[in-house]
Amino acid sequence: MFEKIFSPDTYTLVGQWALGFFKNLLVAIIVYIVGRWLIKWVGRLFTKMLERSKVEATLYTFLLSIVNVVLWFTLIIVIVGILGIETSSFIALFASAGVAIGMALSGTLQNFAGGVMILLFKPFKVGDFIEAQGYSGTVKEIQIFNTIVRTNDAQTIIIPNGGLATGSMKNYSTEKYRRVDLEFQFAYGTDLDKVKQAIMDIIVRNKSILAGPVADSPVVAAPWIGLTKLGDSGVSVTTRTWCLGTDYWAVAGYLNETVYQELKAQGFMFPFNRMDVTILNK
Repeated sequence: MFEKIFSPDTYTLVGQWALGFFKNLLVAIIVYIVGRWLIKWVGRLFTKMLERSKVEATLYTFLLSIVNVVLWFTLIIVIVGILGIETSSFIALFASAGVAIGMALSGTLQNFAGGVMILLFKPFKVGDFIEAQGYSGTVKEIQIFNTIVRTNDAQTIIIPNGGLATGSMKNYSTEKYRRVDLEFQFAYGTDLDKVKQAIMDIIVRNKSILAGPVADSPVVAAPWIGLTKLGDSGVSVTTRTWCLGTDYWAVAGYLNETVYQELKAQGFMFPFNRMDVTILNK
């Protein structure tokens, strides 16, 4: 038995196996060194691409870490294959684990994908005033999974990025100018010409309200006042004025307050909701 184990053929086979193994090991070491250098080179190249694209810092670090993980995983699979270890079951195991993790974190992955879309295509940025998912406020921070919004009454709202990326949203900060639409009700019988003139006098006194079209916006127009509705208790007069987006609330507050005070002082009547009831005696 020992003669068969320590026979010349056995030494030859062991020698051949050892020679092949050390040759593969040497190749694997060389591949590792070269692969590590390539991963660093690709990382630097990817970093320069992200810097030129001016990608958000949050997305920048996350994408860079993903690229590094993928490249290192690929390098390990190649090295394992060179050493003669079966890689198909190894890859299948990781694939199965990836599917299981993906199913367990489906909602989180949706928010992650939404965060990537937001950071890449930038439908809004930090400092913009937006309205989405039933909330409105100023964007304070854009994270990978959530967006932090602060409302006008200083509440902090955390909105998942999945809904933000796929749902409808209003961004009030993308345009330089905004139109202020206000509606005022007056009693039936009111002289509309006098009402319109009184409101126009109030409008022209405010220097924040634009007097007419501007060169850098095709939609800005002169102030407009008109009768828009005949209601149950009175008539509705609507004003449409333009101002800078940053002056919107100041202009709206000025018009509401000044129109009410001055037109009331001039004798114009603001109607109450009322219902006429007729009783018939039989």
